[in-house]
Amino acid sequence: MSDISTCVTEVREAFAKGLTKPSKWRKSQLKALDRLLVENEQAITGALRDDLGKHPSEAYTTEISIVRGEISNTLSHLGRWLAPKPVKPSIAVLPANAYTILEPLGVALIIAPWNYPVQLLLGPLVGAIAAGNSVILKPSELAPRTSTLIATLVPRYLDTRAIRVVEGAVEETTALLEEKFDHIFYTGNGRVARIVMAAAAKNLTPVTLELGGKSPTYVDETADLDAVAKRLAWGKFVNAGQTCVAPDYVLASESIAQELASKVSAAITAMYGTNVQSNDQYGRIVNENHFDRLVGLMDESAGNGAVAHGGSSSRGDLFIEPTVLLGTQRTAPVMGQEIFGPILPIIPVYSVDDAIDFINAGDKPLALYVFTNRKDVRQRFLRDTSSGALGFGLPVAHLAIPDLPFGGVGESGMGAYHGKRSIEIFSHEKSVVSKPMVPDTMALVYPPFSPKKLGIVRRLLG
Repeated sequence: MSDISTCVTEVREAFAKGLTKPSKWRKSQLKALDRLLVENEQAITGALRDDLGKHPSEAYTTEISIVRGEISNTLSHLGRWLAPKPVKPSIAVLPANAYTILEPLGVALIIAPWNYPVQLLLGPLVGAIAAGNSVILKPSELAPRTSTLIATLVPRYLDTRAIRVVEGAVEETTALLEEKFDHIFYTGNGRVARIVMAAAAKNLTPVTLELGGKSPTYVDETADLDAVAKRLAWGKFVNAGQTCVAPDYVLASESIAQELASKVSAAITAMYGTNVQSNDQYGRIVNENHFDRLVGLMDESAGNGAVAHGGSSSRGDLFIEPTVLLGTQRTAPVMGQEIFGPILPIIPVYSVDDAIDFINAGDKPLALYVFTNRKDVRQRFLRDTSSGALGFGLPVAHLAIPDLPFGGVGESGMGAYHGKRSIEIFSHEKSVVSKPMVPDTMALVYPPFSPKKLGIVRRLLG
């Protein structure tokens, strides 16, 4: 598409002219992005309500506040993060100075998903701007009202010479991927990630892939089950379960699985009431395709008596009740893919070894949550499992800590961002060495060679 090609060319020209590199420009754009969020909070939460049924409080907490926190943290530390980092030079080149600096890569493409269409588009933008890049933003077409709003607001607040929004669906994304970028940041699923990576490979473009997967939870008999149930109900059912780091399933010690299911059921009722569909604080499934997939998984996996809570749905309202499954088989369809919806299987396990073996038999998850009071069990999960993040006693909330790197491993992604990491992924760490011309100590390694020169070099270098 010629307009997309022109858009990329224009922001590349802005970068080439040095527009984005001064610290003053970077800070001004970050402050302008913060104003965009503050001055349009009602419009943003309204768009998120239209697209996903998010309550304004949830929209603020899980989207707007996280981006604002990233902006504030970045502005507070930007000078220190960008300062040259001294490196001790080797004796071979003395006298000399050595250091590294972070230089912007150039033009970054940020492709966002639909489930957190503000946080996961504008959060990476903070790092791209702070690093001094030009940026093309591609919001998700599956959150159309949010996409349109962002496309309207960005030109009002940010410098369109270097920051543009491209709306559209598969055709527009495909056209973007045909262009040359200096970094591609993609959040979404593994299938599309492979397409993104294949396109990036044509130009040797580095990529950051923020994916998902089945994030497990382990609960044993030493945990406070009342507190566990509340935290699980919150972490799982926020945004109607459409969260990449939501607990996907629970592995519970056999002795407490039934009790935990009952307590999660009680926690759901305490949070959302007995008529969840009429509660405006509970979200909706993004569209009919995802609704049908989730209902199909639930119907195929429930079995006789396996629904411990919930199970009702309404296609016309895109509503699926918070649902707890107990007694589903480990090989059930709901265990064969990332659920990404309000269905929580609780599966009994016989031991810590049983739980760890089951987790390790699958792909490395984006997050893993453990509820236990036993230090040895915590150590086992630290040592014997691999995941993007590990949370003891708390699901989901690690992504709201600006200085914790957020990212996956293996099938759950590559690369991490937030805080200083957000600047680093959109930068090249350039090595710099500076040596005076006099005295010319390099004469020791110039030809012609001699035993005397070699002897001196051996004494210096060992």
